[in-house]
Amino acid sequence: MTLPMIIALAITVFMVILVMTDKLPFGAPPLLACLLLVLFGVADIKTAFAGFSNSTIVMLASFMAIMAALQKTSFIATFKNAMYNMASKGGFKAYLMLILIVMLGCSLFGTGSTAYYVLTIGLLSTLPYNKKLPPSKVVMTAGFAANHPLIPLNVALQYGIVLAVLNSAGALAEVSMVKFTAVNFILSMGFLFRCLIAYKALPDHPIAEASEDAAAQGTAAVTFPKWKEHTTYIVFVAAVVGMILQSTIGDAGYAIPGLSVAVLLIIGVMNFKEIRDAICSPIILMSAGVIGIADALGNTGLTNLVGQTVANMLGSGINPFVLVFSFCILTSVLATLTGSTIGTVYVFAPLAIATCTSLGLNPVAAAVAIVISGWCGHFLPIDGMPAMVMGVGNYKLTEFWKFTIPMYFIRLLALTAGALIMFPM
Repeated sequence: MTLPMIIALAITVFMVILVMTDKLPFGAPPLLACLLLVLFGVADIKTAFAGFSNSTIVMLASFMAIMAALQKTSFIATFKNAMYNMASKGGFKAYLMLILIVMLGCSLFGTGSTAYYVLTIGLLSTLPYNKKLPPSKVVMTAGFAANHPLIPLNVALQYGIVLAVLNSAGALAEVSMVKFTAVNFILSMGFLFRCLIAYKALPDHPIAEASEDAAAQGTAAVTFPKWKEHTTYIVFVAAVVGMILQSTIGDAGYAIPGLSVAVLLIIGVMNFKEIRDAICSPIILMSAGVIGIADALGNTGLTNLVGQTVANMLGSGINPFVLVFSFCILTSVLATLTGSTIGTVYVFAPLAIATCTSLGLNPVAAAVAIVISGWCGHFLPIDGMPAMVMGVGNYKLTEFWKFTIPMYFIRLLALTAGALIMFPM
């Protein structure tokens, strides 16, 4: 390892320790880590703080402001009241129902949809505290459920990447869409299993946006005229559509949520201080700060070094399950650290495919599992979804890891098993 690699790794570990011990406010450790990267010459200012100009962060910050405006509407007041009523009727049934509803919605949006998880976690942040269904039990599980379709219909992106990495590696093979969908379903069932067994162990406390007075939150009154409320709905829908269509319309998709916030400011739904507080929230600082750290880890060559080392360690006599599972761990961990899911998949999927081919094994299962695993990190709160879950849920890192680390391994075991069952090697 080179000196820059060692320094970048040490700074990353230091940041994680600060987050774990709560020595600094949430969102501050990544900013300190970015400054240390510059101080030790691992990255320049532009690279270290690149997250604050990152298109996804700009879109996410804008959407946080829109969600703050949406919470003033009668829709959210009704939603809060409905959630309060559901919680008061029975804990576990309501808990399970909320998770299934979110997973069903994910079936339409697809795995890894920024628009959907931001929308979902934003709505979950309005849950009032109730002893029979503490919101801290719901944000963690239903938040991550936004990444797991109950009925995997919209899997075109991942399916296309599987075909692309197989072709790029020279492994021409047919991949059944039905079987690929079945693998995603098995993964979702693994996640649901984790949620079911975790219910009693999940923490019990109010979340960041909720107060102790659940009933009062459930009956919050709208404070502006109907036309302003309707306009808020319109700009919310426009922002969601822009986020969904980003892959088609390009950077305009990132700009639409920001323009929607401008409309809310102009018509007086939100004042500038409210908008500033929303877009500069600790969740945004955390999400933006870690991008520079991830870039530094990649730029020093540490990411590629880890990948090549693991590939060499696996050797030629390894069990197919261990082979696929190992590459899934490698891909998911580095996708989380670098913040580049597709880029990481394109680095490590060909390595796994080449390894399988050299061993005389069918590489389809490896390609399928590794591509999907890129969206299965989340045990570190340094990416958009896990950072938002941890911030909104007001979790300590120990509480976060108590759920996410078992979730991580259960999902990858289910994914590996599902890929090998559907596509025998």
